[in-house]
Amino acid sequence: MAKRAYNIPNMLTYGRIIAVPLIVLCFFAEGTLQSTDFARWTALGLFALASITDFLDGYLARIWNQTSNIGRMLDPIADKLLISVCLLLMAADTEQTIAGWSLWAAIIILCREILVSGLREYLAELRVSVPVTQIAKWKTTVQMLALGFLLAGPAGEKVLPYTIEIGRTLLWVAALLTIYTGYDYFRAGLKHIVDEEE
Repeated sequence: MAKRAYNIPNMLTYGRIIAVPLIVLCFFAEGTLQSTDFARWTALGLFALASITDFLDGYLARIWNQTSNIGRMLDPIADKLLISVCLLLMAADTEQTIAGWSLWAAIIILCREILVSGLREYLAELRVSVPVTQIAKWKTTVQMLALGFLLAGPAGEKVLPYTIEIGRTLLWVAALLTIYTGYDYFRAGLKHIVDEEE
């Protein structure tokens, strides 16, 4: 068990969890919630590395036959921590990277993550597995791209005009995919819930 806990796929997952407070520190470098261009690029770099590990940990665990219970437990937790913290940071920063109507997109994504986590936990007790669909993978990819643009924010605007608007648009695309995939999960889960009640 201890050996599996420290295999490479799990170490990548631990790294993703460690990246979360480091990204937050980029925005609190001066003691208040604001960031320099350097801090934003640093946060983006950390986020990009963390996003790559999201793909690599599961892929390596499968091809090396190194899947483990701790990996299965921590992988979705690491994903949700990374996404949730970045969304909250962008909504709270002084540049208002996520503001106005785009806040609703962030709220939709956060609510879906919480609801699906609860559903998965309930279904796990029934020994029911809900597989990840291809659209859910697309949703995650679009979500990561959106957050990448939004983390770059004003610093990114100096390199690529409309960086923030691109990020907000992608965030809405991710939110719409989130609603669709969330409905898929609940439709699959509801069948088992109804069967259990009967």
